[in-house]
Amino acid sequence: MILIKPRLYTYRRCPYAIRSRLALHQANIDYESIEISLKDKSSEFLALSTKGTVPVLVDVNGEVIEESLEIMLWALNQNDPACWLLNDKNISRKLIDENDLNFKKNLDRYKYADRFPEHSKEHYRSKCEIFLNLLNDKLQTNHYFMAERITFADVAIFPFIRQFALVDENWFLNSKYQELKKWLNDFKNTEMFQEVMKKN
Repeated sequence: MILIKPRLYTYRRCPYAIRSRLALHQANIDYESIEISLKDKSSEFLALSTKGTVPVLVDVNGEVIEESLEIMLWALNQNDPACWLLNDKNISRKLIDENDLNFKKNLDRYKYADRFPEHSKEHYRSKCEIFLNLLNDKLQTNHYFMAERITFADVAIFPFIRQFALVDENWFLNSKYQELKKWLNDFKNTEMFQEVMKKN
């Protein structure tokens, strides 16, 4: 498959897709966005990706990239105008791994607690709070997780904290996580987030 510009198969509200779109936007990469129906995935999309989940990027040479973090790195390695990629990537990656491996699992159980009746919704939320406390503590020192500016870790984690906050907005608004709430609100108000959330 030879394309004129990269093609991104995405779903507007998917946190993995959101962080991919944010990186592509930041890198100023012109791409074709194809919104996937999660209930009716096209044969074209399924032929590209055996995992069948978004995001999936096809570059102009036909190379398929199926993981959101890899899509982010692909974009930023071409153009990283605000230096989102820090020299010490290991510290950033540890925080992202905690988000992707542990927090996301607990977030899914919190969001869909009726599917996981072994414990209550509040139990799953308390598990999520382990990570929220860690993030809130980091924001006591800096305005963002790794520095006084947005970096790769903020962008990679932001869509999942946004998703958590939407599960029970009143609870989150009244929670103790003052720094995290400000961080989330500031990020939601950025031009780049507003841009990548526009409907196709």
